[in-house]
Amino acid sequence: MFQYPKQILTIAQQIQSYIDAGMEIASKDEVEKALKTIGYYRLRGYSFQLYDNSSKKFIPGINFDDILKLYHFDQQLSDIIFSMISKIEVALRVRLVESLLIYGEALILQDSSIFNDKKMYWQNMSTIASEIARSNDVFIKHNFDKHEGEVPVWAVVEVISFGTLSKIIKNLKTGPGSAYSVLANNYKYISKKGNLVNPSLKIFTSWIQAVAVLRNMCAHNSRIYNRTIHTTPQILDVDKITPSPAHNGLYQILLAMKYLRSSDDEWKTFVSELNTLFQDNKKIISLGAMNFPTDWNAHLSV
Repeated sequence: MFQYPKQILTIAQQIQSYIDAGMEIASKDEVEKALKTIGYYRLRGYSFQLYDNSSKKFIPGINFDDILKLYHFDQQLSDIIFSMISKIEVALRVRLVESLLIYGEALILQDSSIFNDKKMYWQNMSTIASEIARSNDVFIKHNFDKHEGEVPVWAVVEVISFGTLSKIIKNLKTGPGSAYSVLANNYKYISKKGNLVNPSLKIFTSWIQAVAVLRNMCAHNSRIYNRTIHTTPQILDVDKITPSPAHNGLYQILLAMKYLRSSDDEWKTFVSELNTLFQDNKKIISLGAMNFPTDWNAHLSV
């Protein structure tokens, strides 16, 4: 077996490593409790900006409580983001079904003619079939028992993953009278010339794919604070930061969420909750660590 060059540290060794690096610890018992319930390696992500790699020491005055507060902030941030993405996702599913039903066919997903890339179509159909087969939903069983196993589009869309939903939309044909034109009509924005326009399929799917990545990060309890997120949504001109940031971050994906918002009222509530969370934690967080500009509120508001 390959011998990994580093050994896992015991809880006592983890605490000592903090002390050796200059971190202030008020109560070893409280630190031990946190390390046993959250974990040393998970908490490391919240200390990156508080640690000087050249000296191998924490910035003078850093207390373990500072790390813990950042962790709890990130948890709260993840919770409110995930709640908003859930609303966006539900609305998108409903609107996709509505757009596909313009063809007047309950089994429209089995019609390859409405999709661009036929290879991608069959790959998606394979994934859809697997996700239907895994489902234990009553309405899926009903279609197995009563309708020869044929599952209508409104039922399919309820059991497929957000990622599969994104791939279906990405492969739709566009143009007047297409399902995509109906779907995009729900997500109009104001162009540079002041016109109300539908997003192109390329722009629209970049928003969905970025939000899907953030959704999975929240669902898997991944850190989202002070993190580069490599999936890059296309940002509308009015919201672009000048000069462009070196790396994509949380702020850019929140803009994509705004473009995909389920309703103005729900989005206003979300931005208000976000602002309150930032204000409550302003002593410990850095907006720059999340790629937020100073005028972020004006851009995220509707």
